[in-house]
Amino acid sequence: MPHPSIQRPVTSFTKFYFSQRTALCLNHALHNCQRKIHMEKIRLSKRMSELGLCSRREADNYIEKGWVEVDGEIVSELGSKVYPTQQVKLRTAAQNTQQQRVTILLNKPIGYVSGQAEHNYKPAITLLDSATRWPEDHSPLRFHRSQLLGLAPAGRLDIDSQGLLVLTQDGRIAKQLVGEDSKVDKEYLVRVQGKLEDSGLALLNQGLKLDGEYLKPAKVTWQNEDQLRFVLREGKKRQIRRMCELVGLSVTGLKRIRIGKVKLGNLPVGQWRYLGPEEQF
Repeated sequence: MPHPSIQRPVTSFTKFYFSQRTALCLNHALHNCQRKIHMEKIRLSKRMSELGLCSRREADNYIEKGWVEVDGEIVSELGSKVYPTQQVKLRTAAQNTQQQRVTILLNKPIGYVSGQAEHNYKPAITLLDSATRWPEDHSPLRFHRSQLLGLAPAGRLDIDSQGLLVLTQDGRIAKQLVGEDSKVDKEYLVRVQGKLEDSGLALLNQGLKLDGEYLKPAKVTWQNEDQLRFVLREGKKRQIRRMCELVGLSVTGLKRIRIGKVKLGNLPVGQWRYLGPEEQF
């Protein structure tokens, strides 16, 4: 028998195997090190908004109440920061709170402002009560005044415009509809006066500037001889009216009929209904 101190010869294959394995381990460790160096922490509230969990304001409220977990640990300090790779989760209490929040669809009449009262015009929220609820709304929810607390318009609709207006208590929906990265389109029927050349129609679809910036491409087509159909993915103040002015048209009527997958449908002017649990924008 060979002496215990005598080792077996190391083959070239063994050397190659261990050298390759060592190189892979070193590369993996180096990669992880570089990721940690270059990855910056961001505010937890911002990360929660990016993930679509809630709005930043709601995030701060949830954090203060201890309703947020990061990698399984409760975080309750405002201003806390996390790495983008960390797992962020809402606790059950926060999820239950979100489920109780309402979203309302209103057919806003002309003469009401979307948000705060201005120039003696009433805000659209003053139209919401049990008497103005659409009788054909089949939602099991019952209206009570507490549902108006924290209810805010998700997007604007001008005083002299009519149609679908969304009011919500849910920050996730507000972010989806009016956030910087929103991809939800809105559809309008617009009555116009004036002559529109083919070149003007092309400009309405793409090429116009407002406030020194090019607008996002739109879809603008004739609905009938005096009505245009606009589909937009942005909502600058009085955007459609200003676009029409730039091509020589004046707007005599404007109605929003759809936001994303949700349509105004047969909802009467001045009446409202709840967003159904199966409906998504």
